[in-house]
Amino acid sequence: MNGEDRGFSSSVVAMAFLMGGMMGAGLALLLAPQSGRETREKLLSVANEARDKGLQLAEDLKEKLESGIEQGREILGEKRSILSSAVEAGREALERERERLTAKKQ
Repeated sequence: MNGEDRGFSSSVVAMAFLMGGMMGAGLALLLAPQSGRETREKLLSVANEARDKGLQLAEDLKEKLESGIEQGREILGEKRSILSSAVEAGREALERERERLTAKKQ
């Protein structure tokens, strides 16, 4: 290891777990002693369930991403305001110091 952070987000772990579960369920259905029709029906059911869960997960991720972007915009606006105030205060202090030095020279 070279010290890099190799952590995974909870959404990545959840997606991997979901996909692994679906693959395991599919294999179990294929290897189970059932008729072809029963197996196809179960596979279709599992596929529909996986699709629904995948769509829900995608929607949840989209909402989290949009929320994160909005929070980032709010923080950026706050920091921009603070920086702008600091720059303005610096300009005013510089102007006062120039006036003071100019008055001293005269």
